[in-house]
Amino acid sequence: MAATNFRDYYALLGVNKNASADDIKKAYRRLARKYHPDLNPGDKTAEAKFKEITEANEVLSDTEKRSQYDRFGQYWRQSEQPKSNPRSTAGNNPSNTPPGDFNTVDFGQYNNFDDFVNELLGRFNNNASNSNPAGAKTSAKTSSDGFNTNTTTSSSSSVGGDREATISLSLTEAYKGVQKSFNLGTETIKVRIPGGAKAGSRIRVRGKGNINNYKQRGDLYLTVELQAHPFFRLEGEQLMCEVPVTPDEAVLGAQIEIPTPDGMVTVNVPAGVRSGQSLRLRGKGWANPRGERGDQLAKIIIATPKTVTPNERELYEKIRATRTFDPRNHFKQVSL
Repeated sequence: MAATNFRDYYALLGVNKNASADDIKKAYRRLARKYHPDLNPGDKTAEAKFKEITEANEVLSDTEKRSQYDRFGQYWRQSEQPKSNPRSTAGNNPSNTPPGDFNTVDFGQYNNFDDFVNELLGRFNNNASNSNPAGAKTSAKTSSDGFNTNTTTSSSSSVGGDREATISLSLTEAYKGVQKSFNLGTETIKVRIPGGAKAGSRIRVRGKGNINNYKQRGDLYLTVELQAHPFFRLEGEQLMCEVPVTPDEAVLGAQIEIPTPDGMVTVNVPAGVRSGQSLRLRGKGWANPRGERGDQLAKIIIATPKTVTPNERELYEKIRATRTFDPRNHFKQVSL
């Protein structure tokens, strides 16, 4: 029975045969992040999948290997082996030929073509077992400035030695921009984070990744993580905050001061404002890397006092006695 262990590398990466080198690189990185062993501890299925996609990427990202794969299919590995004269000693090679030498094979010793293929693949696999395995890991290192460099990349040339890491920024650092020192083990580099970074933003530092098998150094990719702020929060590209107002301010309207990245500003709260309604502060929001400012949204929260003075209680009781507004009047028409 033939056992070629053939894998469709295009199908493994989810790309078609006309995919560009950039498409293949993007597909591999997306799958590598999903199946990486460090992100799936103890998951043997994910580990096996990671090895498969790494092998596929190693072949399809190499122009010569991809050409051989497209031409010879499941026998592409044998097609790239160098030819030489048969050796006189048999050993574990009954055909007395080096792997991949099709011109000197004695087919008379095989019962059928499948037997020849099985023996040939066995010889090649033994020869390939001495090569460096894909998926070699980099060492984990965390610097004191908040960089987390616990990351793993493929050691093959297919990923060019690119390295992934995370950087944790305060909301102030992300808004204004900051320069951080980053320890790579053998060198310390300074990384400039531009103002306007958001959670999930990726910053590319060229030529500061790992060195691959071809002595080429890849890039360092930093993914931004944002620390919580006691007042502001960033939702997508929108700067948000919550602003408490008293019941009388909500009913009568008021002028209040609200913090913004530029400092305190005075805002008009309209009479009859509802809890949960947002006020838009134009041009006071998040600045993108081009310096363009968005808006800040201030969500109104009607805050009620837990304790009141006797005089306040008396006034509230008078309001209750004379109030005509019933916010639950429509409940009478509600049914299931």
